[in-house]
Amino acid sequence: MWHSTDLLLRPYPRGFHLITREVVSALPELSGVRVGLLHVFIRHTSASLTLSENASPEVRRDFERYFNGAVPENTGGYEHTLEGSDDMPAHIKAALLGSSLTLPVSGGQLHLGTWQGIYLCEHRNRGGARTLTLTLTGEGQAP
Repeated sequence: MWHSTDLLLRPYPRGFHLITREVVSALPELSGVRVGLLHVFIRHTSASLTLSENASPEVRRDFERYFNGAVPENTGGYEHTLEGSDDMPAHIKAALLGSSLTLPVSGGQLHLGTWQGIYLCEHRNRGGARTLTLTLTGEGQAP
């Protein structure tokens, strides 16, 4: 079985945001998969995805602080500046973190660790709505 759908996320402010619920809610077909994979792909170059700690908001703030220090704005060292001082750093952060996740599915749900959640990593000050392509593959529930 294969299923693909696009999920339009509302605009999020700059930072790291848990979106696991939005992803699962967009896939009612997930409940019928006994074993499979979910591929989550973000169709943008200035935002990214990652999987990390899902309980503590401090972790998300620490991620933002780390990446802002590692890839600072307004350094005068970027050529690509027509779209604002946050644009090229956003592209670099997105390249470092990645544009997709492949997650296991078991028993009709994502088979994540207890403290794992899907993050939208918004690297722009005003990135706008973001689109994810969700591709689910797997075998159905045993009779």
